[in-house]
Amino acid sequence: MQKSNVRELSKMSMCVALCCVSSYISFPLPFTPTLVTALTFALSLTAYLLNPRQTFTVIAVYILLGVAGLPVFAGNQGLSRLIGPVGGFYFAWLIAYPLLSLAKGNVPDFKRYALMNILIAVPITYAGGLTSMLLLLDVSVWQAFTMAVFPFIPGDIIKATVAAILGVKLKKILGRQLS
Repeated sequence: MQKSNVRELSKMSMCVALCCVSSYISFPLPFTPTLVTALTFALSLTAYLLNPRQTFTVIAVYILLGVAGLPVFAGNQGLSRLIGPVGGFYFAWLIAYPLLSLAKGNVPDFKRYALMNILIAVPITYAGGLTSMLLLLDVSVWQAFTMAVFPFIPGDIIKATVAAILGVKLKKILGRQLS
């Protein structure tokens, strides 16, 4: 295996581990089955540090670990998490964060990272969660927005901003180490 492949696999493994750990940094909200977690922060960092294919792979591995029964999901474990009312978030991440990775550009840039996250990854994630809640819960569109979108907007903007700051710094550090 080439040295660059080992580096890339190592970065991907670290991102999977970060996703697993960050899902435990969570707290419930009384009016929604969705937990507030640090996972979207970890997914953002993954998108900033890896290319779209690698980002997709990291998220797919994370989801497969949870489906296999490893305790990596916040809340319920296993397949029940994916087929329940919050499952749409997980499937949306497979689209949202590889697209963020694609949209981030080649040069680390805080404004671009944060803006692309807020304009691409966050809305796609909300669309997935909103869809699963509408399909699986007996709620109105307004109630679904109240459970899947509105309470998370301020936190997601903060997480996107902090992840962009850290992502730029890490990308620059990792870029210097690879030179």
